[in-house]
Amino acid sequence: MRRENGARTAREGGLAAQLRRPPGGRDGRTMLIAQFLDRTGTGVWAASSVLFFTFVAGLDAGRLGLLLGAAGVAGILGSPIAGRLAERFPVRSLLIGCHLLRLAALSLLLVRTEFAVLLPVVAVTCVGDRMAKTLEMLFATRAAGPQRTTYQALSRSAANAGYALGSGIAALGLAVGTRGAYHALILLDLLSFLAAAVLVRRTREAVDRAERGPAAAGTPADRPQGPAPSPWRDRRYLLFVLLDTPLSLDDSVLGVGLPLWLVSRTGAPHALVPAFLVVNTVLVVVLQLRVSARVTTARRAADAVPLYGLAVLATCVLVAAATGRGPWTAAAALLAAAVLATSAELLRSVTSWELALALAPRQARASYLGVAGIAQSVQKSAGPLLLTGAVMAAGPAGWLALGAAVAGLSVLQRRTCLRRLAALDTPDTVNTVDTVDAEQPAPTPDAPSGSPAAGPVTARG
Repeated sequence: MRRENGARTAREGGLAAQLRRPPGGRDGRTMLIAQFLDRTGTGVWAASSVLFFTFVAGLDAGRLGLLLGAAGVAGILGSPIAGRLAERFPVRSLLIGCHLLRLAALSLLLVRTEFAVLLPVVAVTCVGDRMAKTLEMLFATRAAGPQRTTYQALSRSAANAGYALGSGIAALGLAVGTRGAYHALILLDLLSFLAAAVLVRRTREAVDRAERGPAAAGTPADRPQGPAPSPWRDRRYLLFVLLDTPLSLDDSVLGVGLPLWLVSRTGAPHALVPAFLVVNTVLVVVLQLRVSARVTTARRAADAVPLYGLAVLATCVLVAAATGRGPWTAAAALLAAAVLATSAELLRSVTSWELALALAPRQARASYLGVAGIAQSVQKSAGPLLLTGAVMAAGPAGWLALGAAVAGLSVLQRRTCLRRLAALDTPDTVNTVDTVDAEQPAPTPDAPSGSPAAGPVTARG
């Protein structure tokens, strides 16, 4: 009954109603606003950074590639660092620190543009970005409780709206093209970090009693006894993270693969490239909440993973079919591919989020989620290289091989996740909020399983 009510609420409430009354109450709404402002600034910087490094800093293609590659590798460290720190310190304080760290690092670009300065600045900024996203995920897990998939959908809608707004603002600055215009865009990004930090400070620290560490307020009886398990020694969870990496390739397919294939292998008009981003942004904002409402348990999330594989496979088939066609036929095929890639993204954002949580022991969720975040970071570094190297070089056959591989791995991921869930003996309740490891101690008498005390608790930070 709870599952049906949760899905009905998400469907009937709609995006606007859910944004007015989001899971997590006032704190959830404040955090969503902070994320929107943060992503607006990120959108400004993402749309203008390459041109800034080229025309203002004067980097050649070789140094630019080295800079972006090093930043991507550094970003891989962000998620596990955030997860580890979140076991010892309040998430709210860490998230404020991430915003201020990025503010301090990026502000150096206003006065220094030497490559020796740019390298650590961009690396630190990427680490801060990945840390912030992991900490936001932890906040949602604790504050939104049983409605965490709904909160995740709202978060993605707010983030995509912010990215779109930021990209539009950046377009105005890039049209001017002066050094002062680029500095103005950087200042807008800095202001977004500051505004987000101020808003996060107005929230309260959300605490899950099942998690260990100083952030978990309560009596000693509230805390599980014995050392928390390490995700680095959990082979089944590491297998999930390993498979989740190629199952995140929709991001690179949409952002890198489709534009490059359009301009290099088809006769479709180049003006179509920005439409891919528009299609993606609109569909995520409009449909993410509806998709999330249909994936309300960990088992449903596992069952939806093969659908992701099929969506990626269909995307790759359309991209391959666009080769050698007329301009308008190729354009139609690539637009359809963009829609399918976005559909895959909608599924992946829900399934990856839900399974990363459900497969982790509750008393060590912070460190486990930090390790799970590595998948997306690795994909962002290796995905573009895979597409621009092996896939593009192999031509249409490369796309078909990529789609078939992702589809096959999605079936394997479903099987391994279902085995893990069976081993955890997870009840098929809403979002499997009370997932417990088989070796985890039984609930304490003052917080029986299923009681309100066993769920997320909000304590003023």
